[in-house]
Amino acid sequence: MNYPLEAATRITLFKGLTPSEMSWVCQRLHTRQFPPAVDVVTEGEPSDLVYFILDGTVKVYLPQMDGTQVTLNIQGPGDIIGELGVIDQAERSASVITLEATSTLWMARSHFLEMLRTIPRANENLLHSLVERVRRTTRLIRTFAALDVPGRIAHQLLLLAEEYGQNTPQGVLIRLRLPQNDIAELVGASRRRANQVMVAFKRQGILSADQGGHITLHCPDALRALVD
Repeated sequence: MNYPLEAATRITLFKGLTPSEMSWVCQRLHTRQFPPAVDVVTEGEPSDLVYFILDGTVKVYLPQMDGTQVTLNIQGPGDIIGELGVIDQAERSASVITLEATSTLWMARSHFLEMLRTIPRANENLLHSLVERVRRTTRLIRTFAALDVPGRIAHQLLLLAEEYGQNTPQGVLIRLRLPQNDIAELVGASRRRANQVMVAFKRQGILSADQGGHITLHCPDALRALVD
């Protein structure tokens, strides 16, 4: 499928590619729409496809024996899913579920690896993304060790706003659906405590959330004060 160039350029991995390189990529992309609460990939299955998120929100998680889940990450527009398993030919190491209706592009493993071999900028973009992921994880661990729950939630929201934020007249809209139970898991807090903190933030006018779970930060400086 020759996917529209404009949409493909919204994917972080494809930033800076030449027109001819983008043409090659678009000829190997396919679309897939996922409704809410559907697994995009499942832990243990073969890693034969890579997905790119155009719109929507997904949760990376580990299913537990008792039926619960451990949230590892929340991802949104521009992000890539499943690249590690494709690169090392391993089974999926985690599951990914949609938190809302999500539009994706996908590429077969053979084409993805060919792209990395033949398009240096795509390879560089992937390496940069992986390095940033490691740095962010290290920063989170270091920061969370020194913060209480309000500070950890503030820090997590600021990171998400930095990566997925969109300026609006009301404030910075985080273009992800963020259920409070997932926020709690991301910062290592109980659902009850995370809910208390979020309610307090709303009462103070620091943030608001619509019925779909999309958060707008009205006063990011107030959150930064909890982190600094």
